[in-house]
Amino acid sequence: MAKYEVGYFVGSLASASINRLLANALMRLAPPELAFGEIPFKDLPLYSPDYDADFPPAARAFKQAIADVDAVLFVTPEYNRSIPGGLKNAIDWASRPYGQNSFARKPSAVIGASPGAIGTAIAQQHLRSVLGYCNSPQMNAPEAYIQFKPGLITQDGQVTDDTTEKFLRNYMSELQAFIVRVLTVLPRTT
Repeated sequence: MAKYEVGYFVGSLASASINRLLANALMRLAPPELAFGEIPFKDLPLYSPDYDADFPPAARAFKQAIADVDAVLFVTPEYNRSIPGGLKNAIDWASRPYGQNSFARKPSAVIGASPGAIGTAIAQQHLRSVLGYCNSPQMNAPEAYIQFKPGLITQDGQVTDDTTEKFLRNYMSELQAFIVRVLTVLPRTT
């Protein structure tokens, strides 16, 4: 089977982010046909159209990192019933300048963890709306709103609850199948 490169974004900039733990678990549970690399965005300045004529080096490198992958995975918390500001800023950089949207035709998926009972449902809906505008084909099912409890995922990405592990393993298998479907219909151009 073909191998696919998946760039992932951890929406939280916090060093002890529970979504970083979730990302680590997802990498461990993914099918071997998926290879992962984080696409960091913490060094991006705040986006302004003033940069469109000449992106700073950090933004050029960021856009190239997205161009280099077959698909993207967003692992994000919910801040104030939406996505974190740093993640939104990164998406703004990736979608500009006009006509050079890095997410166009790039398969994407969204997942997140929160201590709250509804996980990151509202943030994910906001993110899906933004990705829809960016013309990114999205994996719509299964939806994954993970209620995080201390000890659910260890520092090295081990999931301690069997039901959650099975769900996350299935989520990653579905992601692999989704990427294959999208790239069969919309092959990457070189």
